Amino acid sequence: MSGKTPGGPACERYRRVLDDTLRYSRSCDWAGYNKHDGLNSPLLSRLPGRWRWTRIAAIQAVMRAPVNVRPWLGVPHTRNPKGLGLFAHALLDLHAAGGREEAREEAHELLGWLLAHPASGFRGLGWGYPYPWQDLGFYAPRHFPNRVVTSWIGFAFLEALRQSGAKEYATAVAGIAEFLTGEPNVLCDEPEMKCYSYVPDRSVRWAVMDVPALVGAFLAEAGALLGRERFRDEARRLLGWVVDKQTAYGAWFYTHPPTDSLITHDNYHTAIILDCLDRYRLATGDERFDEAYQQGLIYYRDHLFTAGGAPRWRNDKEYPYDIHGAASGILCFLRAAGRDPSYASQAQKVLDWTLENMYDPSGFFYYQKTRWFTKKFCLLRWANGWMCRALAAVLRSRSAGRW
Repeated sequence: MSGKTPGGPACERYRRVLDDTLRYSRSCDWAGYNKHDGLNSPLLSRLPGRWRWTRIAAIQAVMRAPVNVRPWLGVPHTRNPKGLGLFAHALLDLHAAGGREEAREEAHELLGWLLAHPASGFRGLGWGYPYPWQDLGFYAPRHFPNRVVTSWIGFAFLEALRQSGAKEYATAVAGIAEFLTGEPNVLCDEPEMKCYSYVPDRSVRWAVMDVPALVGAFLAEAGALLGRERFRDEARRLLGWVVDKQTAYGAWFYTHPPTDSLITHDNYHTAIILDCLDRYRLATGDERFDEAYQQGLIYYRDHLFTAGGAPRWRNDKEYPYDIHGAASGILCFLRAAGRDPSYASQAQKVLDWTLENMYDPSGFFYYQKTRWFTKKFCLLRWANGWMCRALAAVLRSRSAGRW
């Protein structure tokens, strides 16, 4: 892609890295390996059978291996719908940053593919992962839709609607809202609080904190664009549930109750919750959650990053440094700089650390950096998808003079 992005030499470097990362991802036809795709192995898919713990063990063994064992296990490259949503959003931001028409066109092509490949048998529009996934709280077959994947894709469609005003995108946003709110199941339904499950399965009672946060943020923005007041009320209740579960010191556990997961306060899920609270405020003008946001942001900055800008894995565990945490930190602090410009320096610190430690000049980002070695292979959605999203947001912010 040609053209210059305003902002000087630093932005030129970010543009080159983004262009090279998009080029690498495009050369793969936007398909690659995924963090939790171990059960896509013909061998491993037969071994665990129907047992939860053996399936978890198979997924974790592939995910935690010091080298990428997927080629040896026959795991195929797949298009991850969530990754396509991230790439499409990045391309739309790149178009907004520099007026690149080819970036907009490519984003629309990816969104068109998503519209042609939703999960079947469900209300509205929903998407899932291209692999079977066993977590502590549920099992999801390949392509079974969930609210996290669908929300992230929804944010890309919201941006496409803002930029184009196209009727097909308004219809898509309405369809996504129908899936998120119309499919089962509701875990909490009170006047001031509401919570949905990760997957639309009535048997699942596992409450994951970022699910109502993501759905709430999406509904707030969708309501503002489509003029649907009931979406705003639903968003308020969903984020009200999330804020109610914040600890006295400003953090969130991964699940409620916290004992449902081994994860304590981790990096990127904290960033997601914070970004969703800010999305709600910007979409609605409602500042009722600002105190929770500010307290959470301080905790996130002080406890989930090193002094040099590396993303800590959790509050109680520094390693591994994960590329998703790096990208989420850039996005979160960049968004926070819209309220407090001092956070721009924190975003810059994380970005500089990431380019120094996690980028391969051939056009991809590494998966993780442990205390002793770096996992120098690319998981396309997890690494390139998130970092394209972060880099494009930086360029867009700088082109608008906000940073």
